[in-house]
Amino acid sequence: MNVTVRRQSRPYRTVTFDRATNTVHLIEQRRLPHAFEIVACRDYRETAAAIRDMVVRGAPAIAATAAYGLAQGAGAFSGRGLRAFQRHLDRVFDTLAAARPTAVDPVNALTEVRTALAAGAGVAEQQSLASAAAEEFANRSVAECRAIGQHGGKLIRNGARVLTHCNAGWLACVDVGTATAPLYAAQAAGRRFHVFCDETRPRSQGAALTAWELAQQGIAHDIIPDNAAGHLMQRGEIDLVIVGSDRTLGRTGDVANKIGTYTKAVLARRHGIPFYVALPLSTFDWQLRSAKDIPIEERSADEVLGAWGVVATPKGRTAKPGRPVYVRVANPTSSVRNPAFDVTPAELVTGLITPVGIFTPKTVWARRRELGWRG
Repeated sequence: MNVTVRRQSRPYRTVTFDRATNTVHLIEQRRLPHAFEIVACRDYRETAAAIRDMVVRGAPAIAATAAYGLAQGAGAFSGRGLRAFQRHLDRVFDTLAAARPTAVDPVNALTEVRTALAAGAGVAEQQSLASAAAEEFANRSVAECRAIGQHGGKLIRNGARVLTHCNAGWLACVDVGTATAPLYAAQAAGRRFHVFCDETRPRSQGAALTAWELAQQGIAHDIIPDNAAGHLMQRGEIDLVIVGSDRTLGRTGDVANKIGTYTKAVLARRHGIPFYVALPLSTFDWQLRSAKDIPIEERSADEVLGAWGVVATPKGRTAKPGRPVYVRVANPTSSVRNPAFDVTPAELVTGLITPVGIFTPKTVWARRRELGWRG
């Protein structure tokens, strides 16, 4: 997508890989919306840390980052023996896979790259194949997001009022986005609509990232407190909900996504509002049989006890450029529970917007070959 910085607009991807320097480049999402920066990860450990520390976030984006990280780790190997190379790749794979455990996309991406490079006859050929496979994964992810937009854009009619949760936009992907892809497609088709962005505590990805994306794109929107969604639904001010996914079980259709998604699904069902989940094929988990087996990441208490931001004037403008500051807002001696994700049961999901069409959750397993299942 295009980003306008200092009145100049140019296209960016959230993650790119420079094979010549063996460096992964990422948009520093923790600085948005107040500053736009690109950071360079010089080895796979730095790339894994960037995933873990939320420099990059969103299941498709961290999948591509992990894929590039594996290629990066492969490229850093300076020996010749295949056995030593495979042991090295095991360490790289495990380090990247452990960075964020709830999303299944990174493991799917890592497995795809690992499978592709195994066809090489020697270390040099496998290193080359790893780089090509990572690039292919990232490019395919972008194509899938565009296809999600084409299928989901038809759901957004003129005058629609759409609720989003967290950030499932292009910042959460390599480009285009999942939940935002239908919005961009509808905008390109000339339809007018309005988006309500849940702030998405505790990290406020909706307020900071989705709202920034929509502002960049010129789409009408309001940021709302997480607890305001039910009020707006009750007053008939929301027509449609579209969210993303970090893991969707192919066998059951249950959806793991940013904490608070389940709450919105329950509210949508109570008020008869369609609730859609947009996801690429890499987000399907074809192995797990129960949502109870999905690992739910618990994050630092600091995310709940305080907030990051910049110093601003009373009118909301940034007072001066500088690093973000952390402000404590809660009682510091209280204990905290900070689950980063929850699970929305399939029966609360109206449809899954995928690159190959819109499916009801209960039909996914029967049509699994269309959706990327390989047995």
